[in-house]
Amino acid sequence: MRKLLIAILVAALLWTIMFSPLTAHWVNFWYMMTASAATLAIYATCVRPQWWRQVKWKGTELLLGIGIAVALWSIFWVGDRIAVWLFDFARPQVDLIYGMKTGKSPWLLGGLMLLLIGPAEEIFWRSYVQHTLSARYTPNKGFIMATLLYTLVHVASCNFMLIMAALVAGAVWGLCYRFFPNHLGAIILSHALWDVAVFVVFPI
Repeated sequence: MRKLLIAILVAALLWTIMFSPLTAHWVNFWYMMTASAATLAIYATCVRPQWWRQVKWKGTELLLGIGIAVALWSIFWVGDRIAVWLFDFARPQVDLIYGMKTGKSPWLLGGLMLLLIGPAEEIFWRSYVQHTLSARYTPNKGFIMATLLYTLVHVASCNFMLIMAALVAGAVWGLCYRFFPNHLGAIILSHALWDVAVFVVFPI
């Protein structure tokens, strides 16, 4: 648990630097996100290399990954409409999130999210953090704790819509891992595809 605690504290520090209005201007968000996610995934692999056994690349995994990504994008589309209807600040906060890609090559961002950021986040948050917490406590408690931790590292952004997005997305991927841990490949693929869809191809 000490190794897990250290990893979570490091993740919280890195995400705070990237997202906090006080520090975000110090760094290039996309390069730091890529480096941070990759670092955490490498750490998770060093501590728990067995995660690879949960990845099975079959046709069914591809279809499942696409299905989860489409379902999650649909949830966000509906949630965005409801949030805009309920809160005046919703759209401006969403626009701030999309503002992070201004001036950046969509091909570069798509490649980083598809090949590095999305997969690395799942390797760390689900196959390491959630797995470890589930083994230490119970699968249900592990799911809840990992989802809350994934949400809390985004709190420094002071962006309600981003925090809620982390909560919803983290809960969906966490539930998938809670009940279907041996479909980690599909979960990884869904995160990568959803990232590219929501940020580059089909922004909400």
